[in-house]
Amino acid sequence: MGKVKAICISERRGTQKHCIEKADFTTDWGIVGDAHGGNWHRQISLLSFDKIEDFRKKGADIDFGAFGENIVVEGYDFRSLPVGTRFQCNDVVLEMTQIGKECHTHCQIYHKMGDCIMPREGVFAKVIAEGTISVGDEMKMLEPREDRPLQAAVITLSDKGFKGEREDKSGPLLASILEEQGYEVVESIILPDVQSQIEKELIRLSDGRQVDLILTTGGTGLSVRDVTPEATLAVATRNVPGISEAIRAYSMGITKRAMLSRGASVLRNSTLIINLPGSPKAVKESMEVILSELDHGLKILKGSASECAR
Repeated sequence: MGKVKAICISERRGTQKHCIEKADFTTDWGIVGDAHGGNWHRQISLLSFDKIEDFRKKGADIDFGAFGENIVVEGYDFRSLPVGTRFQCNDVVLEMTQIGKECHTHCQIYHKMGDCIMPREGVFAKVIAEGTISVGDEMKMLEPREDRPLQAAVITLSDKGFKGEREDKSGPLLASILEEQGYEVVESIILPDVQSQIEKELIRLSDGRQVDLILTTGGTGLSVRDVTPEATLAVATRNVPGISEAIRAYSMGITKRAMLSRGASVLRNSTLIINLPGSPKAVKESMEVILSELDHGLKILKGSASECAR
């Protein structure tokens, strides 16, 4: 059981959060009155009380809210829990959606102490059920959801698509196919063909959002700008070559140019990443090959199925 030690908000972006005694939580925003809410996955930020206390022992004179956190809770190490973990406090139910975040501009704490705990220790959540929380209220962790769908992200790699010079048809097609199969597509994004940016997003989605599956489309050919396989292999912890081999083998029966595709399939920890070609036609054909086996493979990865043959 945890205990709420502080609730912090800021009415305007760019200003430090300050403490309040109680807050109303809504599903379409987060904390009422907090400028950092919104209808997205990072409505609420949480930080463990013990992590703040450890930081204070290093000589930091800081108030609650200084790290940008909305709720400080004693009794839980949020960083050690998986995305999807749910907490209940009174009528409010929160679901963790992301662990950590990138620090684009170092805060005052970092410049003073040379460190800041929020990027690595803070977590984010969305409001599942509305209600009110006050300082001192108890927070409990709920049992894992057995009905939680597999979560996926779709990344389109296209310089012209990123600039708005070409309509992205492959990304929406992939998202639609996945949703029809019961996946929850938590993000669909377009990136330029820049390896460092691709790597950063693959790491964020795998480590921070902990999605089960990432499908990329585009950037798998022989052009000097086609760097999707290089970015994918750079972030991999294990290789899964059979998936891409199956896609190429199937596509060779349609066009011999399929041999020119360099798409890779890998694992980054518990996330499966698969590169698909860029055209809608090739995307559809590729999904016809792999879709029936993805569910079983992901369940093996999550430990909820065995390797037994059919």
